Amino acid sequence: MSEAASESPTPGFLVWRLSMKWRLAVDRAVAPLGLTHAQYSLLASLHGMRSGLRPSQRQLADRTGLEALYVSKLARTLEAAGLIERAPDPADTRAVRLSLTDHGREVTRRAITVVHQLLDQLMAPLGGLDGRRAEVFSRELAILLDTPLDFPTEE
Repeated sequence: MSEAASESPTPGFLVWRLSMKWRLAVDRAVAPLGLTHAQYSLLASLHGMRSGLRPSQRQLADRTGLEALYVSKLARTLEAAGLIERAPDPADTRAVRLSLTDHGREVTRRAITVVHQLLDQLMAPLGGLDGRRAEVFSRELAILLDTPLDFPTEE
């Protein structure tokens, strides 16, 4: 392998760096609203689901890509802050259903506005959110996210 090739970052490294850059930027952007990036992700996902839908913590974990146990912990914190309500699922005693409170909807709308402005900045080099390159980039990211990964096991 040439020296130049070994100095080039791998796609995995670039994905890692971009995800860390984004997480830090969102953390800083939503901190004045009393949120972390993970809390924002949960609230924005709840907000984006059909009105009146009260997803279970498991459904929200599947949607966000967060571990179910972490969603449970986040949900308790957000409930204590008055941003969401947690209610037992009448059809499944093990499940908890989540919904935004009025205060949670208002904070989430403000956070979405802030994060959308940040996303505009991030996508500007690709021609902006509505640009052709951003569309292609989003499609390719979706392909990568939909690709199952088999984790190697030790034998």
